[in-house]
Amino acid sequence: MIIPVILAGGSGTRLWPMSRQHYPKQLLKLFGDKTMLQQTLLRLEGVANLAPPIVVCNEEHRFMVAEQLHEIGQPKASIILEPVARNTAPALALAAIHAKSLAENPILLVLSADHMIKDVKAFHAALADAITAAEAGHLATFGVNPTRPETGYGYIKTRRDQAGESIFYPVTQFVEKPNLETAERYLAEGCYYWNSGMFVFQTEVFLRELQEQSAEVVIAAEQAKVWAVQDLDFIRIDRESFSQAPNISIDYALMEKSANVVCVPFSAGWSDVGDWKSFWDLSDKDASGNSRIGDCIDIGSTNTLVFSQDKLVATLGVNNLMIVNTPDAVLVADQSQAQQVKSIITQIEKQKRSEHLQHREIYRPWGCYDAIDTGDRYQVNRIRVKPGGSLSLQVHHHRAEHWIVVKGTALVQKGEESVLLSENESTYIPVGTKHRLSNPGKIPLEIIEVQSGPYLKEDDVIRYEDSYGRS
Repeated sequence: MIIPVILAGGSGTRLWPMSRQHYPKQLLKLFGDKTMLQQTLLRLEGVANLAPPIVVCNEEHRFMVAEQLHEIGQPKASIILEPVARNTAPALALAAIHAKSLAENPILLVLSADHMIKDVKAFHAALADAITAAEAGHLATFGVNPTRPETGYGYIKTRRDQAGESIFYPVTQFVEKPNLETAERYLAEGCYYWNSGMFVFQTEVFLRELQEQSAEVVIAAEQAKVWAVQDLDFIRIDRESFSQAPNISIDYALMEKSANVVCVPFSAGWSDVGDWKSFWDLSDKDASGNSRIGDCIDIGSTNTLVFSQDKLVATLGVNNLMIVNTPDAVLVADQSQAQQVKSIITQIEKQKRSEHLQHREIYRPWGCYDAIDTGDRYQVNRIRVKPGGSLSLQVHHHRAEHWIVVKGTALVQKGEESVLLSENESTYIPVGTKHRLSNPGKIPLEIIEVQSGPYLKEDDVIRYEDSYGRS
């Protein structure tokens, strides 16, 4: 049995302003109509003996992850919630310990939720080789055949001293991101591969070697799993126990120390989409090297990326730029600065702004809302509630709310009464009135909400009942 383990806890800061802390790149539809998480699982279709996946994600993203898995027919996935970030080694230890309870020594296929692979057939061929290596007792990693002297990736050095070609080679060294001169040398030597961060190994082999090399990781993960509880679709592990795990990557904790690691080379159009430059590399381009996504007009520009979500962006005679427009933030940068975008996050944090945390449109387990206008003592939201979705039964002490239905049907609990509202009908919720909004229909419910009062922040809420286990 092969169990995919999907690591979905990254933040993707270099893809700001699209990727944000509460809505990171793996949950975005950057390429086509499926998110990166969904594409990661969908490209495994056709792999034999595949079990439902284990997904390890940030607790804050749990409802979005669960919904996206349901959308692609993965309702039986195990979703393990990380209460604190502890890097990839503790996350993988958790997944492996959980896998032991699902099957006897399954093979784990470890993938990141934010990678792109264009040639799925070539990836499947490499996966078959990696499974062969894992069945022989090795820790197999995928090494991407380098196509350029890339300075943004780590490298894997192999020993290619076998007679003829092999499907995998012993790994002699993991090396950090090099400078350009070193990367050029790696490319010329031919025994170096880009470190993809994808692995295949038997559960028992992995845990045994991790115990030998970094026992504290396994101890903390085991203790956290002992006190785990099932909560709706999620596995909640013990926060205090997991916090004792060292913050360490699987490369540092195990792969760099083990003599049992082999590399499976492959060429499949792989990218970790780590920044907007790599996004541009993967995107379709016109004859002048421009990639335009969204409402864009261009005259005379070259090698430029324009990604616009909600308005017309016009470019005129520019070169080598990255322009990313979202409803509340715009990035304009030279492509040579793609790796430095995360420094903008630092400035946003210093100014105590919120644009690095979330988009203007905020996602909730019941749907989402968009703050379309804000002023002194008022805020206007566009709210969408999924069919069957329901906000919590709640009360506000500082604001009143006026709801107008623009699409669908709303069931409104207001005090002791319940009211069914259709399109173009409205209701008023006075300050201090216990209330709940639900969608009893088969289509999404959309309403316009006008809040008024002296304090309009989201912490002015007391929940009495909640369908999603929120406090």
